[in-house]
Amino acid sequence: GHQVLILVTWVRIPLGMPLHRKMSELPSEKRIIRSKPGPECRGMRLDQWLASRFTYRSRAEWQLAIRRGEILLDGTRTRPARLLHGNETAEFIVPDDLREPPVCTDYHILAEFPQYIVADKPGNLPVHPSGRFFNHTLLMLLKQDLGSELYPVNRIDRETSGIVVFAKTPQSAARLADTLTGPSARKKYRVFIHGSFPHETFRAIGWLSSDPFSAVRKKRRFTAEKPDDPEAENSDTEFIRLKCSKDFSELACILHTGRLHQIRATLCSLGFPVAGDKLYGLDETIFGRFADGKMTDADENTLLVDRQALHAEELKMTDPFDGTLKTFSAPLPAVLADLERRLFP
Repeated sequence: GHQVLILVTWVRIPLGMPLHRKMSELPSEKRIIRSKPGPECRGMRLDQWLASRFTYRSRAEWQLAIRRGEILLDGTRTRPARLLHGNETAEFIVPDDLREPPVCTDYHILAEFPQYIVADKPGNLPVHPSGRFFNHTLLMLLKQDLGSELYPVNRIDRETSGIVVFAKTPQSAARLADTLTGPSARKKYRVFIHGSFPHETFRAIGWLSSDPFSAVRKKRRFTAEKPDDPEAENSDTEFIRLKCSKDFSELACILHTGRLHQIRATLCSLGFPVAGDKLYGLDETIFGRFADGKMTDADENTLLVDRQALHAEELKMTDPFDGTLKTFSAPLPAVLADLERRLFP
């Protein structure tokens, strides 16, 4: 694990209390990113893999980092031209002066139990460390405020708001993970989309796989037939139309599987891109300009809202520790309530 250098005083926050922080008030820990290139990267240069995997630095910048000893392979310093075998562990010792992007920190704790907590995450806040984000994540904020180790049980995208469950021990995390993927769990989302959704209810059962027509490596697509892709995953999403106009619709989404980008990729493939979505929205080229900090006024007008309009609003499950049926609800955040008023006046 990483060495912990806690520079703050632990503070317990009452349930439901929103948190508003300045960036200087966020927690600070020594950061080490670990990642496994995988067999598909066999024969690729280390600097090439780093630049493709962690796009916030150029290949030349990663070459300098390798030469400075910030990158280790299986615990050993190496060189930029080192060819990967596909089974190594890469470690990136992040410099203290690498600035993390600003985030929204006003989360709420919806419920706390001896074994776990349930939080309402705002949009524009990652759940856990990834890419450029480490201290600026919900996990690190919770660790600071509650003064204890926590383990994410479910994950939602950085720009998606709503319910996230954290366990207090690895054993509790395993039991909760089994529960959330089991038949007693029901996850409901709210989403705002472009287009007039033609069905009162519609169930999209099919497959999610890499989108071969996209220039963005991580983008996925939904197809009814299983594609010729060994990494394709079955997907099952139920859509319920709540509001509809000529140009926009508001849907409830029930997840029957839990796949990466499941709702966003499915709706995009069905022809109903999510409002505010830089990757699965009306124009995927916005994603590249956003990553480069070069979004235009026209891009912002296209998006309608500064984050993807997707919210994890309800979780029902049988508590694996006391056997009771529990329901957790997260209200629609203000930015999406405002979008709803604008789209359906």
